[in-house]
Amino acid sequence: MKRMARIQQALASQASFEKHGRKSKRELLLDQMSQVVPWSELLALAEPHYPRVGNGRQSVGLEIMLRTYFLHQ
Repeated sequence: MKRMARIQQALASQASFEKHGRKSKRELLLDQMSQVVPWSELLALAEPHYPRVGNGRQSVGLEIMLRTYFLHQ
């Protein structure tokens, strides 16, 4: 019981700490990207041409691939 109470207390303290934290440069960049890039429209355009899961290696999600490509560029 004491261990569970300590775990819950630790989780509660982390949650309260996060609301006062500062966003990292990475988080700021990703937030700006989400505001500027029309992801739903890009996904709709690329979806018909993206390989489907079949025989062989499982493909990475389209949204993840697009975001990664945009970050590299």
